[in-house]
Amino acid sequence: MRRTAPEGHGPVRFGPPLPEDGLPVLPELTAVLAAAASVGDHEPVGGGRALREAACGYWDRRGLHCDPDRVAAAPGSPALLLALTAALGGDVLVPRPCAAWWAPYARLLGRPVFHVPTPPESGGVPDPYALLETVRRVRAEGGDPRLLVLSVADDPTATVAPPELLHETVEAAQGEGLHLVSDETWRDTLHDPHDTVLLSPAGMVPDRVTVVTDLAGALLPPGWPAAVARFPAGEDGEGLHARVLDILTALDARVAAPIAAAAGYALGEPEAVTARGATAVRLHALLAAEAHAAVVAAGALARPPRSGRHLYVDLAALRPALSAHGVGDAQELEDFLSARLGMPAPGGHRFGDDLEAPRVRLCTGALVAGSDTERAECLTSPTPLELPQVNRALSRLKSVFDDLRDDAQRWEPPR
Repeated sequence: MRRTAPEGHGPVRFGPPLPEDGLPVLPELTAVLAAAASVGDHEPVGGGRALREAACGYWDRRGLHCDPDRVAAAPGSPALLLALTAALGGDVLVPRPCAAWWAPYARLLGRPVFHVPTPPESGGVPDPYALLETVRRVRAEGGDPRLLVLSVADDPTATVAPPELLHETVEAAQGEGLHLVSDETWRDTLHDPHDTVLLSPAGMVPDRVTVVTDLAGALLPPGWPAAVARFPAGEDGEGLHARVLDILTALDARVAAPIAAAAGYALGEPEAVTARGATAVRLHALLAAEAHAAVVAAGALARPPRSGRHLYVDLAALRPALSAHGVGDAQELEDFLSARLGMPAPGGHRFGDDLEAPRVRLCTGALVAGSDTERAECLTSPTPLELPQVNRALSRLKSVFDDLRDDAQRWEPPR
């Protein structure tokens, strides 16, 4: 993660990566990759038949029927979003905040990006009334909004949008003729899947939603780039799929054959993959809850994390302490906390929030420290938070935020 331009803290050019899990690669995945390592070729553009059928099976098990001829694979979701944005044309709408990598690809194509506020209870899905007002304003100013990107299980806020909000937003988008891209990278990382309802927009508006899933969310290591997209049925979906394949061809965005073999295996969800996924989710749910308790106890604000390996923190209440340390905006807060915590703490400006707002995303993967053996121990221990390496990382995080709380109280003006 690189710092933004120092002159006036200019546009974010290098955003943070997806939150990593900090865990060793699943041995069964390594074996599949090694077995295919002698294949020096790559998949055809959009993925081979076996990979696309594996993706269909994955979606079918989640209630989204899929045809292999309406699926495309690429080396990571950025390539898919870039191709979708180019194929759909027009202006792009995204929630505020949103994943750091969504807006840059639209700007790369010269497309205006408009951020729409989210409601207080969750991120990832715009407030429906704010969405309608933004569309009205953009069109009144001569714009042409066509694409809304959203995420029910969200990066950066780690929240899950409630079904009633999603229904209202999807209805508003449909009424305005918008195509939706649903980023479902984190749908399999719900901290409490029995108490959290996650619905896909594709189940509500089958002919207006393209689903994109980056396998780095729950199935593959981040360094093995693979993502899949599920296109709508009907003529419009067929045409969009064809245009996206044309663009992926121009980009030569193909999945390497060994990665495709591992991706197909993971999408099939054998017992080894599902067991690792469930264990990793439980571990990161514990870490996220502990980190959330620490930042809230220090006086910061954060929505309770419900998915993923991260949480989003607002430190506005600690401004007196931050000002005393020379921190005046999100970039300076990023620099300050990254150094103090010894882990990346990307500022909210990287996710579309205002530079002046003191917000950061913290990644729980950075709390899983140590050697491969120590990190693997986090998966097997009945009390992972008590392991020395994890306890040290959590203690450091608590200490940094407790110090900020004490400094804020010291610098608070008398009433």
